[in-house]
Formats: sequence, C-alpha cells, structure tokens
Amino acid sequence: MIFDTPHWTRVVKRLTYLLLSVIGIYLAFKLAVFYMPFLIAFIISLIIEPAIKFLMKKANLTRRASAVIIFIIVFGIIAGALVWGIATLLSEATDLLQALNDYFDKAYIQIQNFINNFNFDKIHFADELTSVIQNSTGEVLNTVSNWLKNALTSLVNIITSIPTIGIYFVITILSLYFICTDKIYILDQAEHHLPRKWAKKMVIHISEITHTLGGYLKAQAILILLSFIISVVGLYIYDFIGFNIEYPLLIALAIAFVDALPILGSGTVMIPWGICASLNGDLKLGIAIIGLWILMSVVRQLVEPRIVSKQIGIHPIFTLIAMYTGFKFIGVMGLIIGPIVLIILNNIFSTLIDKGILKTIFDKN
Repeated sequence: MIFDTPHWTRVVKRLTYLLLSVIGIYLAFKLAVFYMPFLIAFIISLIIEPAIKFLMKKANLTRRASAVIIFIIVFGIIAGALVWGIATLLSEATDLLQALNDYFDKAYIQIQNFINNFNFDKIHFADELTSVIQNSTGEVLNTVSNWLKNALTSLVNIITSIPTIGIYFVITILSLYFICTDKIYILDQAEHHLPRKWAKKMVIHISEITHTLGGYLKAQAILILLSFIISVVGLYIYDFIGFNIEYPLLIALAIAFVDALPILGSGTVMIPWGICASLNGDLKLGIAIIGLWILMSVVRQLVEPRIVSKQIGIHPIFTLIAMYTGFKFIGVMGLIIGPIVLIILNNIFSTLIDKGILKTIFDKN
C-alpha cells in the first residue's frame, strides 16, 4: 500500500487549522470576559453608530462633534438608569431573599393539595409512585429555592460592591467615548501594527465576523432592551393601579434574560405566570400579564424585521444543541454564549460546512 504523503500532509494542516481556530475562539471568549467593560462599550458603540452617522449627515458636523453629542446623551441615560437600577434591585433582591421561604412554603402546600386531591386511581398509579411524587416535590422546591437564594445573594454582593461597579462603569464609559470618537484611528493603528499578510486575512475574517456577529448582537441587544422597557413599564403601571406585582424590576430582568435566549422567549415566563395567577384566583392579573405578553410579541414582530436584516442561517436544532453545550460547560450564561460561539464557527468554517466538513478535510481533491 502506497502512503500518500502530500494528501495526509494537507489533512493534518486542515485539522490543525480547525483545532487552532477552536482554541482561538475559546481564548477570545476568555479575554472577552476579562475585558468585559470594553466588550460592553463595543456593543453600545454598534447600537449608537447609526445615530452618530445621522447627526453627521443632518447637522453637517464632524464625526468627533457628532460622537460627543450622542455620547453625552447616552452617558446621561446610562448613569440615570444605573443609579435607579442599583437602588431598586438592592431593595427588591433583599426583600425577595427575606420572603423566599414563605413563597416556597405556600407553593409546597398548593402542590401537595393538588396531589392529594388528584385521583391517581384513574390512571392506575402505584402507591409507591404516588409517594415518590409527593416526596420529590419538596426536594425540587428546595433545590430551586437554594438556587434562587444563591443567585440573589450573588446579585446583592455585586450591587453592594460599589467601588468595583464604579471602576467598571468609568472604564466602560471612557472606552465608549474613545471608540465612538476615534474609531477610524483605532482601526488604522491596528492595521499598522500587524504584518501585511495577517492584516489582509484578519481584516477579511474580522469584517465578516463583525458584520454577522456584531449585527446579531446589536439586533438582539435592541430587541432585549425593547422587551425589558415594555415589561418594566407595564409591570410598574400594573403595580401603580393596584395589581399584586411585588418585584417588577427583578421580574422584568428575568423576562429580558429569557427573551435573550434563542428559541425561547418572554412567553416562557409570562404565559405560565399568567396561568398560575388565574388559577390562584387573581384572574385580572392573569389576563393583564397575558395582555402584556401579547403587546410585547406584537411590537417585537413589527420591529424585528427592520432590525434583523437576515437570519443567521442555523437550524434551531443546532442552536438548541449549542445552548445545551454552553449550559453544561459554563452554566446559565452558556445558554447565551453557546449560540454566539456557533455563529462564529459557522462564519469561520462556512466553506467547510457548505462542502461538508469531513469531505473537505479528508478528500484528496
């Protein structure tokens, strides 16, 4: 048997390129977490870039002047929202931590009453299975309670670390200012310090990834922000007119987080909440919650086609796999990061995917 050296050399090179790309993406995400303020500033700059260009065109101003004006407006909005958010979140998270045991005791009693009143004889459940269901209810609620306590405690600890938040805030704001005002200079400097071959290849890949991933993150950020604003305003209005809404900001944040997850959406939280409220006798609140969800869905359907120019071209099953993989590796945040990694991999290896990954790597042609 003749060993085809050139062929296997190409295979090894392709596999090495694939491995190095995956390692590079992993390191990039590690660096992104480490340099989170700069990443946040970059995402915000993508969102406000159209406003800067609009002001340059309409007011006939330089980029720096337009960027400074938009920056001042954005700074005021962010600073005001941060002060209000920290004070409100600290209050709501502390109150919820204190009342959490009472809520889960009530939930446990209601579930036990349902189990006791349910006629298991109709579906021929064994007594042992019924006993297991009753006993496991307490364990499930205890696990959820502990998870929520840990999450809320972490949130309170983050909020109370004011010096750290202050440093992150200052660095993010300064980064946003420099990115907006000196964008062209930053790009020129990056290109100037790289070898020409690297610069050409990196410019192509980075521009494509920035266009795809940046557009995706920008669109998702706008849609999530829109969902958050509608939900928080709606919940505070409900609270003002007398509905039983105890933690509007925390609930709005939870809705926004779930809305950020591909495949899932705000209905994952709001529909069960509305149904549970109705079953517990508060029919008006249940109808109000479902109505708010319908409003959010309608607004999202109207706005989304204008913001998202094209789909990411990935089947939902692969998105779901990416979400699950991300969750298994890094926890809850992996539900968001997993699909982002999938988008990057799909962009980098688009040629391989179109032709077939294994075919491209191992075929002799």
